[in-house]
Amino acid sequence: MIESMHLDIKIFADGADKKGMLEMYRNPLVAGFTTNPSLMRKAGINDYRAFATEMAALMPDRSISFEVFSDDFAQMKQQALEIASWGENIFAKIPVTNTQKQSAIPLIGELAAAGVKQNVTAIMTLEQVAAVTDALSQGPEAYVSVFAGRIADTGRNPAPMMQAALNMLKPFPQLSLLWASTREIYNIFEANALGCHIITVPNDLLSKLNLVGKNLEDYSLETVKMFYQDAQTAGYSLEISEPVTV
Repeated sequence: MIESMHLDIKIFADGADKKGMLEMYRNPLVAGFTTNPSLMRKAGINDYRAFATEMAALMPDRSISFEVFSDDFAQMKQQALEIASWGENIFAKIPVTNTQKQSAIPLIGELAAAGVKQNVTAIMTLEQVAAVTDALSQGPEAYVSVFAGRIADTGRNPAPMMQAALNMLKPFPQLSLLWASTREIYNIFEANALGCHIITVPNDLLSKLNLVGKNLEDYSLETVKMFYQDAQTAGYSLEISEPVTV
């Protein structure tokens, strides 16, 4: 089981469902939380501030990231300052660019100088990692969030890039490399082996942690039983008029 294995990496739950977040808060393996506007919309959240401040108050001892949602950098800055004011455990998520592909690096530098804890998100190139690291280098604790899962979706192995990113961050102990867009439980072990500091894992994947170390013969049999039971429940049948010979 994963509880008995030594992992240096921190696991952050990725979601915006209040019930699910509180359930994960009770899980000692979960060290923090991340959200984004897409997850909040999916969860049916209408009042951004009310939800965020409530969750920050309910989980004051865990890191929580809430994302800005303006496309204008001046407004982004105001939103980030407001989000940061909700608690010492709050990180303001800043996209690496806006929707016009304009770099957010100047804003990230301004916020770092102002002492705002940031989670810089949607990073997918080493050039972006280098620029973000430089912008955050003189600021407080921050996360450099590289979307390893989405990189893998393009047919590229994200591991070399993550290793290179770790090397860039080494001189700055206040900065953590975050493996984002996790696709499977095995990614936790991949990221841990590389030396990544944090991995974000969706709640539905976190529910599979109990499978870690499971006996594969038992798992095979359970799978066979599942297929058989589903066929029975569906009422499938094949009318065979004559026995088939080979």
